[in-house]
Amino acid sequence: MQSDAKTVNAYLEELPVDRREAIQTLRQIVLDNLDERVVETMASGMIGYCVPHSVYPAGYHCNPKQPLPFMNIASQKNHMALYMFCLYTDADDLAWFEKAWAKTGKKLDMGKSCLRFKKLDDLALNVIGQMVKKMTVDKFINSYESALNAPRPTRKKTASKKITKKPTR
Repeated sequence: MQSDAKTVNAYLEELPVDRREAIQTLRQIVLDNLDERVVETMASGMIGYCVPHSVYPAGYHCNPKQPLPFMNIASQKNHMALYMFCLYTDADDLAWFEKAWAKTGKKLDMGKSCLRFKKLDDLALNVIGQMVKKMTVDKFINSYESALNAPRPTRKKTASKKITKKPTR
């Protein structure tokens, strides 16, 4: 659910108490381990973490006027989520994250880069903290640029088949 809050504190204040506590705890883990060049902001109606233009002038390739997104935390309709764009661009770090999470015995409910949870106990906070610490801005920018420059799969062109009618007798 997108919020119209202009500040992180305003966003947190509009959450139900149980979600506020979970998101505040997760936010603190992120802040405690975040590269100092990443900036916390409100982005797309959720708490956002981005690499500012002062660090990465090119900005986000989809909209260069926006800073490079790194991570987001959100309260959605049916769950809370940690969007780890920083994992989306690096297969090795994603594999490390999944393996480290599995060792905790907690169920991982994750899409391509979206970690979904219903309550704080669902999270392996130590693994999240380690991943955030591990993903420096320089490493993230390198993996982001590599992903942008990677060859994209091309669709096979299929030969068009001529349909000919068989003569009728």
